[in-house]
Amino acid sequence: MYAMEEMVPLSPPKQRPNQRYTNQGGRRIVGCIPYRFKTSCNSETGEKGVSVNQLEVLVISSQNGGAILFPKGGWEESETMEQAVCREAEEEAGIRGNIEDRLGKWIYVSRRHKANYEGVMFSFVVKEELTEWLECSRERRWVSVEEVKKGCPHIWMTEALDKLVEKLFGGLEHRPLSEVDSRVN
Repeated sequence: MYAMEEMVPLSPPKQRPNQRYTNQGGRRIVGCIPYRFKTSCNSETGEKGVSVNQLEVLVISSQNGGAILFPKGGWEESETMEQAVCREAEEEAGIRGNIEDRLGKWIYVSRRHKANYEGVMFSFVVKEELTEWLECSRERRWVSVEEVKKGCPHIWMTEALDKLVEKLFGGLEHRPLSEVDSRVN
């Protein structure tokens, strides 16, 4: 599925030797939405479960520190898409975990290079947070879905977040723990 933002027919950025590019010269980007749940207990039934309000996603600061976004970066020729997602998650956010679902593919305009990029996003269950990582100058923090929607300047990333919420909850406000057990920390 595509969510199209403004398409700009500009020249591609300087080519990087090991990166994958589209036929139009834009970089192929992969990223993830790292997440975790806090569990709750239904006071009426005693059943443990999770709700949208207990979904937390990990965001990182942009390179200039002015925005929040999800870990993402170039997909190199020597790696699978999944390997690239895991590499970017560890390099940019200092996290390790499990890739779950492909959330979709978006075409967006790179703000830095003014070229059309192709971004593919995945859901990513965080299993480990590292104390040191390659880009530890970036701030990372756990936030609510609503905070991302208010603070992330990239429409395609908030659309990917909507896809994650839909996949996890399917329009429901609450899920029994048994349906999401492997995803809960």
